[in-house]
Amino acid sequence: MRRMKLKKQVTVCGGAIFCVAVFSLYLMLDRVQHDPARRQSAGNFPRSQISVLQNRIEQLEQLLEENHQIISHIKDSVLELTDTGAISPSGHLPFRSANGSWVLPFDGRPTFLSVQPLDCQFALGRRSQTDLQMLDVYSLLSFDNVDGGVWKQGFEITYEPNEWDDEPLQVFVVPHSHNDPGWIKTFDKYYNDQTQHIFNNMVVKLAEDPRRKFIWSEISFFAKWWESADVHKQEAMRKLILSGQLEMVTGGWVMTDEASAHYFAMIDQLIEGHQWLEKNLGVTPRSGWAVDPFGYSATMPYLLKRANMSSMLIQRVHYSIKKHFAATRSLEFMWRQTWDIESGTDMFCHMMPFYSYDVPHTCGPDPKICCQFDFKRLPGSRVNCPWKVPPRAITDANVAERAGVLLDQYRKKSKLFRSKVLLVPLGDDFRFDKPLEWDQQYFNYQKLFDYMNSHPEMHVKAQFATLTDYFNAVYKANGVAPGTRPPDYPVLSGDFFAYADREDHYWSGYYTSRPFYKNLDRVLESHLRGAEILYSLAVAHARRAGLEGRYPVSDYSLLTDARRNIGLFQHHDAITGTAKEAVVIDYGNRSLNESSLVGLKRVIINAAHFLVIKNKDIYRFYQTEPFLETDDRRATQDSLPQRTLIELESSPRYLVLFNPVEQERLCVVTVLVNSARVRVLTEDGQTLPVQLSAQWVSAIEMSGEVYQVCLFVSIRSWILKKVSLKTYTLSCLFVQSLTLDDPQEVRVQIQFLTYGTRPSKDKSGAYLFLPDGNAKPYSQREAPVVRVVEGPLFAEVVAHYQHFQQTVRIHNVPGVDGLSLDITTMLDIRDQNNKELAMRLVTDIQSGDTFYTDLNGFQIQPRRYFQKLPLQANFYPMPAMAYIQDSQYRLTLYTAQALGVSSLASGQLEVILDRRLMQDDNRGLGQGLKDNKRTANRFRLLLERRSSSGKPVDSRPVSFPSLLSHMTSTILNHEVLALPVLPWKHGVPSVRTFAPLAGTLPCDFHLLNLRSIQSLDAHSPSPYTALLLHRLALDCGLEDQNPGFNCTTTQGQLSISGLFRGLDLQLLQPMSLSLMHSQPPLSNDSSINLEPMEISAYKLKLC
Repeated sequence: MRRMKLKKQVTVCGGAIFCVAVFSLYLMLDRVQHDPARRQSAGNFPRSQISVLQNRIEQLEQLLEENHQIISHIKDSVLELTDTGAISPSGHLPFRSANGSWVLPFDGRPTFLSVQPLDCQFALGRRSQTDLQMLDVYSLLSFDNVDGGVWKQGFEITYEPNEWDDEPLQVFVVPHSHNDPGWIKTFDKYYNDQTQHIFNNMVVKLAEDPRRKFIWSEISFFAKWWESADVHKQEAMRKLILSGQLEMVTGGWVMTDEASAHYFAMIDQLIEGHQWLEKNLGVTPRSGWAVDPFGYSATMPYLLKRANMSSMLIQRVHYSIKKHFAATRSLEFMWRQTWDIESGTDMFCHMMPFYSYDVPHTCGPDPKICCQFDFKRLPGSRVNCPWKVPPRAITDANVAERAGVLLDQYRKKSKLFRSKVLLVPLGDDFRFDKPLEWDQQYFNYQKLFDYMNSHPEMHVKAQFATLTDYFNAVYKANGVAPGTRPPDYPVLSGDFFAYADREDHYWSGYYTSRPFYKNLDRVLESHLRGAEILYSLAVAHARRAGLEGRYPVSDYSLLTDARRNIGLFQHHDAITGTAKEAVVIDYGNRSLNESSLVGLKRVIINAAHFLVIKNKDIYRFYQTEPFLETDDRRATQDSLPQRTLIELESSPRYLVLFNPVEQERLCVVTVLVNSARVRVLTEDGQTLPVQLSAQWVSAIEMSGEVYQVCLFVSIRSWILKKVSLKTYTLSCLFVQSLTLDDPQEVRVQIQFLTYGTRPSKDKSGAYLFLPDGNAKPYSQREAPVVRVVEGPLFAEVVAHYQHFQQTVRIHNVPGVDGLSLDITTMLDIRDQNNKELAMRLVTDIQSGDTFYTDLNGFQIQPRRYFQKLPLQANFYPMPAMAYIQDSQYRLTLYTAQALGVSSLASGQLEVILDRRLMQDDNRGLGQGLKDNKRTANRFRLLLERRSSSGKPVDSRPVSFPSLLSHMTSTILNHEVLALPVLPWKHGVPSVRTFAPLAGTLPCDFHLLNLRSIQSLDAHSPSPYTALLLHRLALDCGLEDQNPGFNCTTTQGQLSISGLFRGLDLQLLQPMSLSLMHSQPPLSNDSSINLEPMEISAYKLKLC
């Protein structure tokens, strides 16, 4: 049982260089208190006793002098921070209070939290009433899975033959080919084997007939083909695009997953795809196309809307929801964000009604008939129809009969929609890779269209089309502008998780599958963001100083490679953990190598080097002589990071600390050194408080050569802070128990459990979670090894079990870091078969059946536990956080990697930590999950109290984190980087702390990115930088906590002109989210304004 208190006056555990002083004072007091002379009467002092008393006083003076000397020595090694973004404690030292608790003095400048009342109103304001709220839809449906006849998951569709007499049916057949950038094969192998042939055929076959159309989504593949194509092919392809025969839909680097992906990466891959299109083709996507992600997030329509798109399409939605929407003709709707008061976020969305996006499930409700119109399956092909009725080539003899059969399916499908405009996708995975299929599909369909269109009595007009052709026809038929709500079309809010394609087969397993790579992805994203920011600043300062020729501007190509590799991993078979083992290794290598993590660390080091050099005149860049080391290294793509060891000798070693978040930060930074005698000094020579700890090589064995040094620092936003490390002569370490002392408490018990899979028939796999019942308690024969460490900066308990090691740490520091528990679970389940390991938090919070999960780290989606649904249906993706609450408390679990989460009972939160499954789940992968890695899952746990107890919890379908909650998530996902300065033969050049911001951002602003914009030269950027900002929405109904720095809000106002110290702002231009559409520039001294939840992009020119 672990207990969390609201007020953390914590008895902290830990190592301490103060133990000598504490014990010395204790002995001094003990000797004085036990002196027999103290028992004598105060009024009668014989001369002999006076002499004894004088001796005692002399001894006390001597003890005080000795103690003074000890404290003087300690002051040399332990002082708090000073200026340059730090806090000066005026020489105060950590000490133990009367109850044994460590107290860390904190008497620097006062801090305050000032949130404007109007900035709190957004979370309390009214919400627009939508026609379809997905929580309500879930409450309404019975999920009974009744056999619907030929449309198994639907119902029989009928129509009257004369329904189209006054308004003919318009049929838009949209040929497509879904190309996964990695799944069964690697990205490169797919390209070499199939995708390049699709493009080569496309150039020839579309040009044969201007009536032919096609759509393409994945720019990662298209860019690879373009780079290898000759000028003639490029021009032919450009002509097809400009003429409207080929449309780029969505235009992202990939068709992103929407469950595990973080909104930073979702935006970045969209920008990368759109920037490539702008640079090479000059086209702007208008419609979104997402046929294969395994469920859909409400974040995506918002991002597409901000990128200036007007329409979108989705496919993989729970079959019961599809049936309900089809029955109510709600398959096309305006998708609105839950917080939107009016309609500013509305995105027109088309939901495909049937089982799949393949041809048998797109022409109409009967797959047996539709398969007969997939002409790739003509007799003699390797692909046939499972319904045993093959297609027939269209001839003059059969065209009338075939056209009638197909039109019947078109009409039945059209009855599910509100307009007489019908979309019919024509394609499947990696289709059209052979010239024969282009001929088979286009020739046969054109004959059918010609026949239909030439017979007025059929009341149909059929044609090949692009996706936007279809959407434009819908808008025109309804008499509205593109992107505008047609009359009487429903408005929907919410999301589409969890997805089930049949029976009780819920795709909730992939939320956790391969957590090692989900964590690596988040590390990559943080490094990319940090590298983008530092590179943009370094290039701007180099230009201003006239040193652009000396700076490695060519590092831009490393940024581009990293953007693309991270973008590739957002693919819905990559971050999901649903690719074959060899493909996962390929993703891992792409994530680690010089084109990703290693390259990003190089960009960060090179930028930091330039920015911290005090005298820029002596700055020189040598690729073979780096100025800084990386903070850690990974030996292989599937290994955990190892911190860089700082070897201390007689001369000091310097350390550059980089805070990648936009707010000041009080935190504990850990480095490894080779000496137990160490002190850490600030730039002006004052010593920082440190905690020395052992480096454990096993559960019970300490290293004798490597030590952990944890230093307490304050670092302002984006600061590169210089500190130095020196050897010293004082060290001490001891261990005590961990206690948390506060009269008000919420009980939190952490349990570990395991799920098995079903004993027969369908079993859990990479996609599906099909448990064999409720979870069982994790057990092992031997008692765990438990290690407790305490000190002035933190205390931690480490418990070693057979399959995992759990570390729970609490920081005894002011600010955000000290307000939550830090939890790391090191997993290794490689000897398990068909087991899933879960961590469950059991509390006495009265949360009922409601809990809350985030969508992509961007917004919160309320959830409800439904007993009518199977256990696996009640799990949801948790990319960043989940919480439960009642009228008094909110308990939030933050995660540094996407995982699956649920609340199966009141007061509980449960997270699936890892899964090892020995079989395929029959969704095409052909493998189980047997390549588990030793994985570190990182969490934080925060307890907050409502400011007015007894206030009922808001039951509306919207919720927001508190300001503290936002900050806690940010610091978990963006750690301070500690970069050692390498020893130089001729001495280290003079370096300084670099503070790029002249002021501070309002603390409800998140600076999403500062991204250098491309130029025509692939190896260098343009003079422009993209600034992406997100204004956070705040729940102010939770008690304010001291964040450790001055925090203010400004009702969404921000002045950019004075934001960057030492740089002038020469351009401030609002842009669409993916930078393809611009608005008129603002005056450079303008303030920008963001509404809560708004993400906005601006083009800057800094010099």
